Amino acid sequence: MNGLGDWIRKSQTAVTRRGLFQGGGLAALLGVPGLRSKARAALELSPRLYESIGVRPVINCKGTFTIISGSLALPEVREAMLEASQRFVHIDELMDAAGARIAEITGAESAIVTCGCAAALAHATAGAVAGGDPEKIQRLPDLDGLKNEVVAPSYSRNVYDHAIRMVGVKMITVSNLQEMEAALGPSTALVTVLASPSDTGAFGLEPIAKLAHEHGVPVLVDAAAEGLAIPDIHLARGADLVAYSGGKALRGPQSAGLLMGRKDLVRAAWINSAPHHAAGRAMKVGKEDIMGMLAAVEMWVKRDHEAEWKTWTGWLDEIAESVKRVEGVSTEVLQPSGLSNYSPRLEISWDGDQLGVYGAEIEKRLWSGDPRIVLASGKGSRREGGMSGVIVMPWQMSPGEATNVAEALRESLASPPTPAMSSTDQTPEQVAGQWDVAIDFPVSPGRHTIFLEQSGGDLRGSHRGDRTGGDLSGWVDGNHVHLTSRHRWEGSRFGFTFDGTVQDDRIDGQVDVGEYFTAQFSAQRHTYGLPARPARPQKNV
Repeated sequence: MNGLGDWIRKSQTAVTRRGLFQGGGLAALLGVPGLRSKARAALELSPRLYESIGVRPVINCKGTFTIISGSLALPEVREAMLEASQRFVHIDELMDAAGARIAEITGAESAIVTCGCAAALAHATAGAVAGGDPEKIQRLPDLDGLKNEVVAPSYSRNVYDHAIRMVGVKMITVSNLQEMEAALGPSTALVTVLASPSDTGAFGLEPIAKLAHEHGVPVLVDAAAEGLAIPDIHLARGADLVAYSGGKALRGPQSAGLLMGRKDLVRAAWINSAPHHAAGRAMKVGKEDIMGMLAAVEMWVKRDHEAEWKTWTGWLDEIAESVKRVEGVSTEVLQPSGLSNYSPRLEISWDGDQLGVYGAEIEKRLWSGDPRIVLASGKGSRREGGMSGVIVMPWQMSPGEATNVAEALRESLASPPTPAMSSTDQTPEQVAGQWDVAIDFPVSPGRHTIFLEQSGGDLRGSHRGDRTGGDLSGWVDGNHVHLTSRHRWEGSRFGFTFDGTVQDDRIDGQVDVGEYFTAQFSAQRHTYGLPARPARPQKNV
């Protein structure tokens, strides 16, 4: 043991973090053969950290989307996380103290930090189902004998309620108070509402909460992309719990979230989360995220939000002035319509046929450019023609980036790329009919069916998967087929975009499944078998 202790002490004094990464020392310490030179060239602790491993950073003109890493943590958040990483604490004691301070700032009864807003939704649901009873907690997601339903208004069903369903509950969708009245019963664990412009009026949060409370059912609000209103507007309108993302408007740790509200429900949610051995054990929040989230809440009440807004509009003015130098381009500042993604946006519009470039092309060009820029949206394509445009959201931009965005947009609009030669003069292949489709998804290949109707080069039809289906549209240009469809499962929507080449009775190509990546596919024209010959009727003797 003494020898090991001496080795550790010597290592701590001889190796610095920077030297470890830059000099390949990590590979040497681990004793991995052949990795010393590779490690030395791999990682550079500098502003070019991402580039050192071949990843291109992004100028974010889109908003707080997790796929492009949410938001940038405030300097105070980063400092709190670094300080928290250097000593040990008891996590329950830390959460009690941090939650009490967050509750004090926000005016909520209680609060906990979670590993993102989705985790807050899952823990809140588990707490509403199992409470703090360890016997019930260990049974999840087996809900036999437990409350097993969550009721949601139709306007609140969305892809994020998968976090609620993962506890094992059944989601009941209702369209009005009468349907909700009929749905609430002994099996109802929770009512959930998505914070949105739709949660007002006759079927808004207030009447929903009133009805739910009459049946003894708590109400959870998902307010992921919102900033904090103090006192909290959702709790004031009748919600029992409200969940926020820490890595969006609050600019806290990207992997953190908040759950605030009724003390007993918050406590039950915490018991059902890590570090406790429960269904939520997989969603661990560390001491660094807890203190980083507390710092973000502390800073929320200190930040100059009016000054931030003026900065954003200043950036939009700079971009608008630049692009309007291109003849035929107009701009308009759009104000936010809800509390989520609360930022002004710049809509840039033009006639795509006149300029020879379209919104979807501009979006792709900036995404591929240097610097790399992601826009809020790009509408219009060469095939559609007519008016086109893009939208810029400044919410997550950094100082100096507006100039890069302005220059890139003006250049792309003023000097559009020469369009690739089209094959529209070619006679379209005939692809009408039924196609049996094999998709090479990782681990679990898919078997789908496509039905196509054809009018010239235009295609319409339907697409059926294992459990879901949807209408399909597209075109065939010579032997190139392009098809898109949208499917729905519970609150989720997902799409398929097929691009393939026709040869005889077969189509081969690639299918883009959005956030679920791409896969190769092959489609074979369906061969219909002849029905069995009916038996000849017997004559009566």
